[in-house]
Amino acid sequence: MATTLPMSKPKRILVSRGEFVDALAALQRGSVIVVLDDAWDACVLDGVHLRWSFPPLLTYGLIAEFDNPNGFTPLRYYRLTTTGRRFADEALAAWRAKPLLECLAIRLLG
Repeated sequence: MATTLPMSKPKRILVSRGEFVDALAALQRGSVIVVLDDAWDACVLDGVHLRWSFPPLLTYGLIAEFDNPNGFTPLRYYRLTTTGRRFADEALAAWRAKPLLECLAIRLLG
């Protein structure tokens, strides 16, 4: 079983809502988060460094670590849980229903 990554509780639940939405969309498409070392800030999703979204995804049980026999041994891999998939479906539907200017403002302001 996996060990818990050292993480402090985030002061804000979501620092970047745009990154969070993008992460949910990529995970929903089947992408996985790759954690490069035991520091949560060293993780990548679709070749992009996740700066803020990993802790809330993990803390709220939206992602879970899985064994990747085709992966590299020191790396850790995370994908959506069943709860995460349901949450992503609802959150992305709500995001797509927002007006374009509102989405742009959210991305600019965090």
